[in-house]
Amino acid sequence: MVTIFARRLGRTLAGVGFSLAAICASDMTLAAETLQDPQPFEAKYRLEVRGWPGATITHRLSNEGDHWLSDMRFSITVARGQEFSRFTLNDDDIEALYFSSRYSVLGMGDSYQLNESDIGSLDRQTALFALSRRAGNENCTESAPCEIEFVDQKGRDEHFQYYVHEKKGSEPTTISVPAGEFEALSVSLIDTEKPDRLLQINFHPDWPGLILSAVYQKEGRRETQLTLTQFQPDGGSAP
Repeated sequence: MVTIFARRLGRTLAGVGFSLAAICASDMTLAAETLQDPQPFEAKYRLEVRGWPGATITHRLSNEGDHWLSDMRFSITVARGQEFSRFTLNDDDIEALYFSSRYSVLGMGDSYQLNESDIGSLDRQTALFALSRRAGNENCTESAPCEIEFVDQKGRDEHFQYYVHEKKGSEPTTISVPAGEFEALSVSLIDTEKPDRLLQINFHPDWPGLILSAVYQKEGRRETQLTLTQFQPDGGSAP
């Protein structure tokens, strides 16, 4: 039971299960735009996992001097969990330094840690940030998706394909969530080993790492859903 819940949550938190590599895309072509600089924030999401009570996830992206920290955590009556990652950012290059993941259900669970030497590409929290930052600057379409890689909580390689949904018309794509109405960058990810699994994420294009909504489907049925309910920039105003 713990493993099933953690796996579902991990798929959502990572993207990427929320996710993605440095980014390790074999056919990725970047456009000329400058990548968006990270901005610290705190967000809250409503997490709904089929067959489980709903939960609130707190997500913080913060600067800690020479590195960044991405931290996601939740707690409900029967379960709790946390993932966090430290990474450095040098212009367009991202390097994962440390990843921690732990979950428990009814007092039983697992805990994992990955050091820099254990992470061949990126961990999934760092990859989430990288994907949201770069997806809008790549020529990744449904007919010609990009290939991506990252490691799970045990350091095992994960392989996905992803593409960005094309805009309809000249106006920016916007979505409405409980936290407000925002411009959105819509990305779909497919597990290359399990093509019946689909993860669709809406990112904010100007706030790397910020998720507006996400839906994870298996065999066409929704398994997990994440929705932004609160957003607080660190020292700034919400977009």
